[in-house]
Amino acid sequence: MKFSLTFFLSSLLLFIASCASVPNQNEDNLNINLAVKTSKKNKELIIESLFESNLKFTVNFDELGSYELSNNLINSKMKYFCNSLLQDERNLIESSIFKSNKSKNVLIIYSSQYAYYVKNLKEKYPDQLFLSVDNTNFEDMIKKILNVISSLNKFDLVSKVDRSIKIEHDPRVRQDISKIYFITNYELGKTLVPTVRSYSLNIDLYSTSEIFFDASDLKKLADFEDAFIPVSNKYINKINTNDTSNIKMKIDKILIEDFLTIENVYQNNLFKYSYQLNTGNGRIKRNNCVERNLYLWKVSTNNIISQT
Repeated sequence: MKFSLTFFLSSLLLFIASCASVPNQNEDNLNINLAVKTSKKNKELIIESLFESNLKFTVNFDELGSYELSNNLINSKMKYFCNSLLQDERNLIESSIFKSNKSKNVLIIYSSQYAYYVKNLKEKYPDQLFLSVDNTNFEDMIKKILNVISSLNKFDLVSKVDRSIKIEHDPRVRQDISKIYFITNYELGKTLVPTVRSYSLNIDLYSTSEIFFDASDLKKLADFEDAFIPVSNKYINKINTNDTSNIKMKIDKILIEDFLTIENVYQNNLFKYSYQLNTGNGRIKRNNCVERNLYLWKVSTNNIISQT
């Protein structure tokens, strides 16, 4: 169900739905009074989510001094949360690949649009390997840093000795890299990750969920087979909805729903109840920011198919 803001002619709107869905509460007493400044896209998502929540609510998008909700939800520290979702994902990946990686190197492969974040990584982890790539050079650059070119050249020399002999050869990659962290968008990542995997099955691959934001549906995640991504099962299930929205729009809706869930807890004093957020298992405590407890999900063709 989609709603257009052109139907809302005043700044203060009152919508009443039939019932509330929170257990053991008086349904007639549950309501949300929301005042927020945000983009048209977010306004529509807020109204859509409020209708689906089956709560009584009022919402005002023009009140002076009201909370400002960034249009870029994934990368903003939304009200009540300790960090943005993207920062929580990055924190988990960094703790998983750098702090536990004592004897071998981590290779960070990134595109130029993430240079600022990578600059911070270089300052924190100066001894690791960093590779900047784009759509025109990534394959040659990967071959070079993984020492695949050297292995292929040796194979070429051996094969020239007697071309009548058929020789099968799997390029040997360098052995001092145990993990690769991809920091790219979907357009580059969908070819970059399979290319790296084709050269080595023994290196663990990592990325935030940002790498598949622009994918049209969940099945496209098959491009990231065996990569570790910090998402929850509920997060993936919510993405797998039968509508025409791309994954990025679905994630924005997921984040709006989490924001409204916490707002409902605060406004109706529901702290004694347990709530499972879409983006991670975080305890909602009065006067405490919400920390998302994320874990790493290993992408596989089988579990993608089981979700679709």
